[in-house]
Amino acid sequence: MKELVETVARALVTRPEEVSAAESEEGDTLTVELALSPEDLGRVIGREGRTARALRAFASAAGRKRNQRVLVRIRG
Repeated sequence: MKELVETVARALVTRPEEVSAAESEEGDTLTVELALSPEDLGRVIGREGRTARALRAFASAAGRKRNQRVLVRIRG
């Protein structure tokens, strides 16, 4: 899941080399922590959070196939 979120984020930003993701699992919940450059934070969040919401929905849909709840946290 980490690779999926990281790949999508790298396609959105201007500094893809600064994008990194980390996973942690607790029970049936998988948390993906996405770290990126502060300048690219707005690109990943998008207008009114639409891009971030779409990224989270995409990861959540992929997690449903594994019967996992997926949370994506974005920090700059």
